[in-house]
Amino acid sequence: MSGSARLAVSAALATLAASCALLPLVDSSGWLLQAVVLLVVQTGVGVLARRVPLARPLTIAAQAVAGLLLLTWTFARDQALGGVVPSPAVFREFGRLLSAGVDDVEKYAIPAPDTTGIELLLVGGVLVIGLVVDVLAVTFRSAAPAGLPLLALFSIAAGLSDGDSDWLWFLVAGAGYLLLLLAEGRDRLSQWGRVFSGGTGPRSQGRASSGLDGAASSSSPLRTGRRIGVFALGIALAVPAVLPSLGGGLLDQSANGNGGDGNGGTISAVNPLVSLQNSLNQPDDKEVLRYRTSTTETQDLYLRIVALDQFDGSAWKPSERRVQDVPDRMPTPPGLRSDVRTQPVESVIKAADWYAQNWLPLPYPASSVRLDGRWRFEPEGRTIVGDRGQNTRGIQYEVSSLAIQPTATQLAQAPPPSPELLREYTEVPDSLPAVVAERADEVTRGARNAYEQAVKLQDWFTLEGGFRYDTQVEAGSGSKAIARFLKDREGFCVHFSFTMAAMARTLGIPARVAVGFTPGAAQTDGSMSVGLRDAHAWPELYFEGVGWTRFEPTPSRGTQPDYTIDELPADDGSTDPLPQPSRSQESSAAPSPSESCTPDLKRLGDCGGPAPNQPEDPDRSSGTPWGKITLIGSGALAVLLIPLLPMLWRLRTRSRRLGAPQGRSTDAAVARTEAAWQELLDTGWDYGIPPDDSLTPRKAAARIVDGGGLTGPPAVAAQRLAAAVEETWYAPHPQPAAGLTEDVRLVAAGLRDTADRPTRLRALLLPRSASRVATQFALRRAAWADRWRTSPWHRRLAGLRFPYRQRG
Repeated sequence: MSGSARLAVSAALATLAASCALLPLVDSSGWLLQAVVLLVVQTGVGVLARRVPLARPLTIAAQAVAGLLLLTWTFARDQALGGVVPSPAVFREFGRLLSAGVDDVEKYAIPAPDTTGIELLLVGGVLVIGLVVDVLAVTFRSAAPAGLPLLALFSIAAGLSDGDSDWLWFLVAGAGYLLLLLAEGRDRLSQWGRVFSGGTGPRSQGRASSGLDGAASSSSPLRTGRRIGVFALGIALAVPAVLPSLGGGLLDQSANGNGGDGNGGTISAVNPLVSLQNSLNQPDDKEVLRYRTSTTETQDLYLRIVALDQFDGSAWKPSERRVQDVPDRMPTPPGLRSDVRTQPVESVIKAADWYAQNWLPLPYPASSVRLDGRWRFEPEGRTIVGDRGQNTRGIQYEVSSLAIQPTATQLAQAPPPSPELLREYTEVPDSLPAVVAERADEVTRGARNAYEQAVKLQDWFTLEGGFRYDTQVEAGSGSKAIARFLKDREGFCVHFSFTMAAMARTLGIPARVAVGFTPGAAQTDGSMSVGLRDAHAWPELYFEGVGWTRFEPTPSRGTQPDYTIDELPADDGSTDPLPQPSRSQESSAAPSPSESCTPDLKRLGDCGGPAPNQPEDPDRSSGTPWGKITLIGSGALAVLLIPLLPMLWRLRTRSRRLGAPQGRSTDAAVARTEAAWQELLDTGWDYGIPPDDSLTPRKAAARIVDGGGLTGPPAVAAQRLAAAVEETWYAPHPQPAAGLTEDVRLVAAGLRDTADRPTRLRALLLPRSASRVATQFALRRAAWADRWRTSPWHRRLAGLRFPYRQRG
């Protein structure tokens, strides 16, 4: 195989290796087989075009035409002439498929179904990237820049996948790129013929040739290149693993909680709209959670993930909050009075093995959670989030929660909330269109209190407003999306919940939006199954004495709470008798409403004074975390030392050469002279004057003097070194020369003085002569291999493996 053909095959393999990172994005791998076949044909056309040979532009055009014909035959043969030749109908079909593919990408969550549109995007993208890589690496013989399209292909896949196997696809893609670089290096070396390495003079060459044959000399750079590549890949994988990192995730793994001690750290998250819509549009309703619960009224057991309480006009999102360790017993839900009926609920929840996100689905309000792993608690939203990459994949946990059952009367008679809460949760941006507040006033006209206003809003969305549920509507939660939803009156749970929350805020009712799952479907074994299509968003409105209360404005989704469909209280001032507290409430030490600061508020530090310290786990708080410090310190040290390795190797080599033994023997004098000469050549190389083994020592020294602009003592010192090495190589009885070390230092100082600052920094930090380490490593390994082959141990092992040779 010629060097050009080998390089083309390597370019195709590198493209396919980077394309493997796209495999987790689709639930079928059949597209990759198509891409392999089509890319092989496209690459083969390029190989044949170069063998003809065709001009470079014609070669590129031939490959592009071949790729177009292949895509036509694969995806639009019915519209093509003869099934292959593109026609205008073919390009219209391509446009339709590409548009459908883009819609499918936006519609489906990962892994997406293998639709025709998505297949065209994947296979066509691989062919385009393969063509670009082939043009750069083979047609224009520049393999290094070909890494950019490969990086783009890998980055797209890594940015969309869940991140659990990114290291594996990086390893595959990196290996493909290294293969391409090695193929180009081998092709370049083959154009120079036999490769010689080692010393620069006859004696050095004689020593090198005595231990190596021609084959070993020519192949050692390739072996060294492979080892350097493997070492670089190992560094790229190992160093990030020992450094601290930030993870993410909501429904789309984009947020994370971070914190060191029990009360430290903050938590923030992104808008989950796209992932929620993708989940609702999945063709297969894959199971996300399976749980068993003690309550029979599962219709109200919504599994809440996070609360979106900040509305800035562009989106609803969670506020940045402080997090702490998960407490054994969570604080009393904010605003809940003891005279509101509650029912304790016990649930055991198991997440699917494929479902990996950082937020823990919980019934609201949870009283305690028993689970393993690194989890953190955010008190304001009563949410639990994974820390340092912790996610829900395959986890099982137990939850104790309360089913809050207020009456319509209790909600209607709720007193005003605190000014602080009212100010935070009724804030709306200036960009909110006036039609939102106007429509809210119109819908709730005649309501006597906040509760009646909330029920009228819910009924308007579900019954009276003429809204239509449609998951294909473009997701959005900003001011413009809310105004568009009120005009078009079609959307899904995101639009209903965000719009109702915004309208409630304009009425002065504290509101936020919860994201999570509806209760799911009952199974024959008594458990409940929650699928992707159970993903949901709903508004929560705050009523003093009851707390955050769920409403359900989305038609045909979820269930409306009983307290929103009961008969409204009469306006004659009479009230229904309040229900008696349950036994669990009587036995609990709940604070009375008359207390100015409850123990829970004191625990959360909301009473104005300093919050008492939380009890810490003695295993966590005892002593300094030396393991973590050592790990982070090692990673930081590695990051600092790796870029300095060329400089450190160069300093060590210079010290060893200039510190050669000062014996009086002829061999010692020769070794000292050759070491000084080699140091002179490498010093010139560091300052941009590469060595040329075809030059005599005098011409090599003159080349350094002219290239470095040396005059005076440095130039004379370079000529003295050349004369000393010539005498060492060619004189019958060479005499030891004195002052060689001082001459080398004098020349180095001259080169440093005449060079500009970038050249001096390059010579210090990234010396070009440091590339000799690869040659030295290959020579030593080859010499060791030769010694092993001639050792008696090797002959004994060979005899054990092949005893028939001894009998012959």
